[in-house]
Amino acid sequence: MTTAPASSPTTIAPEYGDRVIAVETAGSEPIPDAERHGSPLQLLWTWASPNIEFATVYIGVISVLFFGLSFWQAAAAILLGTAIGALTQGVLSLDGPRFGVPQMVIGRFSFGHKGNLLPSGVNAVVAGVGWFAVNSLSAAFALNTLTGLRPLPSLLLVVVAEILIGFIGHNFVHVFEKYAFPALAVVFLLAGVWTFKDAHLGGGGGGGGLGGFLLAFSTAWGYAAGWNPYATDYSRYLPRTASKFKTVLYPAVGLFVSVAIVAIIGAASATIVAPKDASPTAAFTGHLPGWLGNLVLLAIILGAVSANALNIYSSAISITSLGLKLPAWLGRSVLVVLSGVVGTAAAWASLSDAGSAYEAFLLIIAYWVGPWLGVVLTERWLQSRTATDEELSRRLGDASYTNWPGLAALLIGVAVSVPLFSNQEKYVGWVPEHWASFGDITCLVGFAVSAGLYAVLRGRFAAKA
Repeated sequence: MTTAPASSPTTIAPEYGDRVIAVETAGSEPIPDAERHGSPLQLLWTWASPNIEFATVYIGVISVLFFGLSFWQAAAAILLGTAIGALTQGVLSLDGPRFGVPQMVIGRFSFGHKGNLLPSGVNAVVAGVGWFAVNSLSAAFALNTLTGLRPLPSLLLVVVAEILIGFIGHNFVHVFEKYAFPALAVVFLLAGVWTFKDAHLGGGGGGGGLGGFLLAFSTAWGYAAGWNPYATDYSRYLPRTASKFKTVLYPAVGLFVSVAIVAIIGAASATIVAPKDASPTAAFTGHLPGWLGNLVLLAIILGAVSANALNIYSSAISITSLGLKLPAWLGRSVLVVLSGVVGTAAAWASLSDAGSAYEAFLLIIAYWVGPWLGVVLTERWLQSRTATDEELSRRLGDASYTNWPGLAALLIGVAVSVPLFSNQEKYVGWVPEHWASFGDITCLVGFAVSAGLYAVLRGRFAAKA
């Protein structure tokens, strides 16, 4: 039988349980057995609903319009990239019921307590500022198109709803995603049928070549794997006895199916000529009949709120995972509000150039997630052969535990992959500058370098506690 990591005293109110309308008090501390509840099935809609939204549509759009791919090339790149990111999401979710702590706390295995400050801090910013801004913008544009309300007031209305859901906490987030799922699925499937009816799947595009394919692959992989640093945040309340197979299957399927279908609909929509100077959301709905277009705009708003409920929640959880001694009043719920304020400011600053900002953001996510994932998965594979759950639990709670090879491998992976292979509008690495056919394989190189280096370093320099 596993034991919970020895950490700070548990502060969870014993009556929280499976109550939905109750503010969660847990932070990064282990969830005790008495508080465990739910089943792996809830992970299906928790990871499906947040991806049935416009940010996912835009993956397909930029694959065709920006990367120069045909519809079929874009679809292949999307399927491949999404499948890999979804598989790792399922594998990482296993550690939720096993240890009862958030994903960034699990990172202490790979980076040690102090070394884990870097990935936890980066994830807090990416989730609470980057992703929060991206999704809030798509919802604001949809509300603007639907009602004519100016973008800034539209943005403020959206973020209030997003912050409120994250403020209430874990159980409310799961229930919200459950009831959002059927509404989002029906509306986007209807829009997909209409879009494929008008799309020109065999015409245009195809000039992106291998470079465009790799760019689209990296974008899709970056989007799907961008959820990986949140994986156990939403499985940590599951009972220890939860089915391992289902704990892997449901998040992987929910993530893969939702991202793949919605992004491919986006790729098809990019083959339809949009009105000149239309906003991204107006361009996507412009060919739809009025009633369906309005439903899609409502669904875009709902989908963005679904995604940002997770983003802002996990941002706050990542901050608590830093292990800092924060004032008693600065708990998870207050951190959600503060994160939302910062994310709203970032969204406001991006209102004028949302499309270019999103393309760059998707690739940059992959730049850090690739090396991080390389270290985390390698550690997971190695520890499964060398340590018991009891020993691993002790390491999580031991503040003296160090593992500098993990942080070294992460930083070297980034330092090698980004300067050499990055392919951004404002910075093109040495390899794609000389061989454009490489597109952008920064995430793959970063993953391989960090994983291989960590396996070597960890074998020679054992982690210490």
